[in-house]
Amino acid sequence: MHTNFRHNEQIRISPIFLIDADDNKVGSTPTAEALRRAREAGLDLVEVAPTARPPVCRIMDYGKWRYQQQKKEDKSRASSRAGQLKELKLKTVRIGDHDLMIKINHAREFLKEGNKVQFTLQFKGREMAHTELGRDIFRKIKEELWPVSKVERDAKMEGRRMTLVLQPEHKAPGAKPPVPGKPAPRVNAPVGRPGMNPAMNAGTNMNIPAPAPRPVAAPAPQNQPAPVTSS
Repeated sequence: MHTNFRHNEQIRISPIFLIDADDNKVGSTPTAEALRRAREAGLDLVEVAPTARPPVCRIMDYGKWRYQQQKKEDKSRASSRAGQLKELKLKTVRIGDHDLMIKINHAREFLKEGNKVQFTLQFKGREMAHTELGRDIFRKIKEELWPVSKVERDAKMEGRRMTLVLQPEHKAPGAKPPVPGKPAPRVNAPVGRPGMNPAMNAGTNMNIPAPAPRPVAAPAPQNQPAPVTSS
């Protein structure tokens, strides 16, 4: 859509089909008369349908209308670009922090526009012996872009290249990234009080006392042999 429509004195053809500021169809009107009406209203005469016969012109605020049309065009262009895969290349694992942040900022903009981003890290010569350096770089990238993305395909070696693919995902304000390697909290079984039945304590919150131990009877006295007397 082209936003620079002819307006006011740029409209040379006459008559025109006029629509006034209240959206009323006035109909065929001499251009000079339409301009006079527009000036009296403090507005502009804008040719909105130049190919019609006669051309359709509307009385409106041209600056405001043009701004609104530009916003529609920008939104349309953004929608047409969305969903693409953007590749950002890192030529060495020795990339500096400043250069890396430039790449990350580019990726952030791509993700906000709705695009996926692939980082491609190239290993040169002896750098192949230190692939862990590449994983450290990708770990930093994931941390920086966590608020606007999630991992679609994690760090993967392909020959002398390591790739990482992120897709858009906007986190809620205040959300915090998960801490890697942190174990999940353990839920301890309830511990009964002394004297409680452990079996009952394990399956219920009720404190049911354990049954009292049964009394043990004293052993019966045994008959002692009579003493033997010598004659």
